[in-house]
Amino acid sequence: MMRNEDIKREDYISWPEYFMSIAFLAAKRSKDPSSQVGACIVNEDKKIVGVGYNGFPIGCDDNKFPWSKNAPDPLENKYMYVCHAEMNAILNKNCSDVRGCTIYVALFPCNECAKIIIQSGISKIVYLSDKHKEKASTIASKMMLDAAGVRYEQFMPKQKQIVIDFSEIDWNNMSQLPQTPRK
Repeated sequence: MMRNEDIKREDYISWPEYFMSIAFLAAKRSKDPSSQVGACIVNEDKKIVGVGYNGFPIGCDDNKFPWSKNAPDPLENKYMYVCHAEMNAILNKNCSDVRGCTIYVALFPCNECAKIIIQSGISKIVYLSDKHKEKASTIASKMMLDAAGVRYEQFMPKQKQIVIDFSEIDWNNMSQLPQTPRK
């Protein structure tokens, strides 16, 4: 008689779900109060070769630079200073190059990130949301990506959430942790 622990699980997540989840987990590192974006770069062997999230460059104290997005003075807005998740993932790569890789990202890349993606040799973008599709920066991004032959496709999750429960592995050693998540 076969027991449940002798049968392969069928409810595991797919590769695209896994990589998009890594991008979303990386986004949790962002200190941006209005937009947290993560990116995960994967090679043809399904190995993660780069991860990044949006934030200020190394050495730029995030307590001394603005997080605003609507200040009248452009120098008081975050846009002049923040590195996007795609840029950070490419710069944080753990291999010599990302040519032929796929990048998973929550939002469709802007025109600046599209240039970096194209120049790095990434061949495919998998994105979740295209909420800025009407913006000139997204339209320009798609024009460049199309011209350069970089493919892009929208990720359609099979489920709304993937929950990480640290207590699943060993509840006895985790019982001293608080029950409610940090906000």
